[in-house]
Amino acid sequence: MSDRTYGVLFVCTRNSARSILAEGILNGLGQGRFQAHSAGSHPAGAVHPVALQTLAAMGLPTEGYRSKDWAEFARPGAATLDFVFTVCDQAAGEVCPLWPGQPMTAHWGVPDPAAFTGSADATAKVFRDTALVLRRRIELMLSLPMASLDRLSLQRELRDIGAR
Repeated sequence: MSDRTYGVLFVCTRNSARSILAEGILNGLGQGRFQAHSAGSHPAGAVHPVALQTLAAMGLPTEGYRSKDWAEFARPGAATLDFVFTVCDQAAGEVCPLWPGQPMTAHWGVPDPAAFTGSADATAKVFRDTALVLRRRIELMLSLPMASLDRLSLQRELRDIGAR
């Protein structure tokens, strides 16, 4: 494995739940090999409080998250991105910005826990289930031999992860 740090962007429509969860999970599990970010095509302007509670329950930091527009990552001087993952169906169908550096992309769609309406306990369970799906996909990505896979093979592996 190389010593480089890979830049990752998780994209969702509102950047309030799924992409925030994925950002926190990858930054927590990536052990400095990855720098994850999140953004949305139509950001909500606030992070869903249950997303932060879910990260806390997973033993992950809850500070520093904000709902932001994906345009922040498409302009000059933005963080270098090696990978961009859409985590919701709406963002997957939208026309994404042209990402500088032509990062690899894959769709890892999961249902939106923020759209769920129910009791506090049921809502917490929906967020936890979403986080577990994202965590499993991230663990699969982390197990890939990044440095030894050619670009086409790595792209195929990343797309296959989203189908699991």
